[in-house]
Amino acid sequence: MMQKIKDYDYTLMIIPILLTGFGIVMIYSASMVQAVVEGYESNHYLMRQIQWFFISMIGFTFCCILPYKYYQKLIKIIILIIIGLLLSVLVIGEEINNAKSWFEFGPVNLQPAEFAKLALIMYLASVYSKKQAYINDFNRAVLPPLVLTGLILGLIVMQPDIGTAAIIFLIACSVIFSSGIRIKHLFFLVSIGLIILAIAVPNMVTETRINRFTGAFQPFNAPDSAGYHLIQSYLAIGGGGITGEGLGQSVQKLGYLFGPHTDFIMAIIAEELGFIGVFLVIGMLATIVLRGIFIARKCNDNFGALLAIGISFMVGIQAFINLGAISGLLPITGVTLPFVSYGGSSLLVLMISMGILNNIAKDVKKSEQEPKPVTAQTPPVRNVSNYKGGRKWSS
Repeated sequence: MMQKIKDYDYTLMIIPILLTGFGIVMIYSASMVQAVVEGYESNHYLMRQIQWFFISMIGFTFCCILPYKYYQKLIKIIILIIIGLLLSVLVIGEEINNAKSWFEFGPVNLQPAEFAKLALIMYLASVYSKKQAYINDFNRAVLPPLVLTGLILGLIVMQPDIGTAAIIFLIACSVIFSSGIRIKHLFFLVSIGLIILAIAVPNMVTETRINRFTGAFQPFNAPDSAGYHLIQSYLAIGGGGITGEGLGQSVQKLGYLFGPHTDFIMAIIAEELGFIGVFLVIGMLATIVLRGIFIARKCNDNFGALLAIGISFMVGIQAFINLGAISGLLPITGVTLPFVSYGGSSLLVLMISMGILNNIAKDVKKSEQEPKPVTAQTPPVRNVSNYKGGRKWSS
């Protein structure tokens, strides 16, 4: 039993749990006032996140144990379920923050788009790992999986959830690039993507989306409207300094900053714990990403390597978009900070992903520990001639 536990990657077991635990503390600090304003108990969001943490730990443990290669056998079923959920949410889903992205089951909300991230990583890793023999053939290897990728992206854009769609698009690009396709094919895909974007953008432009760009890049031109949230984020980040105002001492969470426990939780961390708190969170997230890439490089199985790449980039891309939004580098898209922000669906998918990544790491470690087969070699024949006593000796 102890030997089996030693085979897992401790870094990828401990850091996600530490980040989630830290996130639970910060969710309570950031949400207690908002919960009361909304008519709940002050610990409302805290208790719900704790419940999701225990559910996520069950998923994490199960996926640590289940061999990752098993997902390759179930990929068709997984994709069909995800497409069915994405279609259903457009019809019977609940609209929250102007997006019809959620299923509501009493007190529980599920967001199918979060599960679509991991499902698409599995699908692309499975398909491209099987096409390695002819990966340079664009029509046979590269193009067919993009049809399904485009379908999933289209269904998510229709909700509309542009932030999640952007994450899935970038994840898909990372897996496709890592599969070994030719650079000219990659440029061709990027060009096609830009053309589609140019056609789609005029139909997607709304006053709300224009305001998000205006608020991101010119917040002080509209401090009371489009730029308000980003300016409040700046005040939170700047007010924290090096060591912060102290846990629970944020001012911006008192109704000034939108989504202090979700989209803008890093701004609250900066205000209460300062640069030190921000540095620790970013450092742990970076460690997960880099460790996942290291495991992908060590993995001898194409499916496992691409799966590890996809999961690592999913965490990194989501963190980058969230941090870019709160700092004004990117428009605000409603993307949460991995492991730290409030959100049950996101946490469940991330912990399941960490379980899968741990299982890949275990497989890599076991393959390294196994003795390499010794190839039988015929010893060199040496002919030594001695004519002592008229005999010829050979050895």
